[in-house]
Amino acid sequence: MGQSKPFNTHSILIVDDEAILRFDLADFFMDAGYHVYDAADADEAIAILEAHDSIRIVLTDVQMPGSMDGLKLAHYIRDRYPPTVLLVTSGMRKIELDEMPENSLFITKPFDPNRLLKHIEEIART
Repeated sequence: MGQSKPFNTHSILIVDDEAILRFDLADFFMDAGYHVYDAADADEAIAILEAHDSIRIVLTDVQMPGSMDGLKLAHYIRDRYPPTVLLVTSGMRKIELDEMPENSLFITKPFDPNRLLKHIEEIART
């Protein structure tokens, strides 16, 4: 069950168990014109993705509670929603390229949201 809507829907899903960081990023992306969804864990993120087929960008932290970590979530999303831009973050460990889903980007925390936005916009144009 893939998604077929245009990429430029400007919807992003932020998945992080750190509420303050998640809310700060949500505010940042809303100010940048994005429709923002947020989730505290992978199970909530999957439910949001299933309910909102306009989401084309997912930013997920690696370490979080629940049935799967952010890296497994990223692989799940790549398999189920292939056109989604995937951004995986962690402040605890570096993720190796061979651990990442195809066509995804690893970003070390802390990161500059403005640089992140530029990366997303560059990826969206390709």
